[in-house]
Amino acid sequence: MAALAKVLAVVVASMAVVAAVAVDGATPTTVVGGGGATTIPPEGGASWCVARSDASDQALQTALDYACGSGADCAPIQTTGLCYLPNTLQAHASYSFNSFFQRKSMAPGSCDFGGVANIARTDPSYGSCVYPSSLSGSANIRF
Repeated sequence: MAALAKVLAVVVASMAVVAAVAVDGATPTTVVGGGGATTIPPEGGASWCVARSDASDQALQTALDYACGSGADCAPIQTTGLCYLPNTLQAHASYSFNSFFQRKSMAPGSCDFGGVANIARTDPSYGSCVYPSSLSGSANIRF
């Protein structure tokens, strides 16, 4: 039994993931991993990953290309998609960042994109363009 506990301690230590978990469910949880920190809102709250308004166009384009090439569903921001309009880099980056974030189950660092994205508590959806959220069942965190 002691050997199993020692192996488990080594495995947990090698994961380099630190979580501050609230017992009361009212405090946000911060998960830190190799890619940065992601703050998850209290249980019952939704979260979205959106582009920072102060990010440069070059940084947004680089991050958008990464998100779309790494698993985000970017079909809705194509010319025939429900989220194409407004046709702005900021809007398209926000949609792709959020899709990536939700598809990665809000994993640590999955809403950073080199510092050009952050977590939003307000639903960025508009008109017929619906941003998936942590409450939609597409994102679950388990340790």
